[in-house]
Amino acid sequence: MVKTKLTVRVDQDLLENLKRYAAANKTTLTDLIDSYLRHIPAQTPFDTTPIVRRLSGMLSADVSVQDYKNHLVEKYGE
Repeated sequence: MVKTKLTVRVDQDLLENLKRYAAANKTTLTDLIDSYLRHIPAQTPFDTTPIVRRLSGMLSADVSVQDYKNHLVEKYGE
């Protein structure tokens, strides 16, 4: 994954607190911020990904999971 530089402005006292926390936990400010930001859910829902768009609508709406299981039993046996 390509990393890019980011400028963030925070209050000086907050920065000092973050530096102390990072040092106490043997990590870096970059790793702290990265870890925090990774907890934010992606804003792109899965239903808009290209593979989902291509596959959407291929099955009729009345197909169930049990129908799929029955298909597998017919195709491969138990």
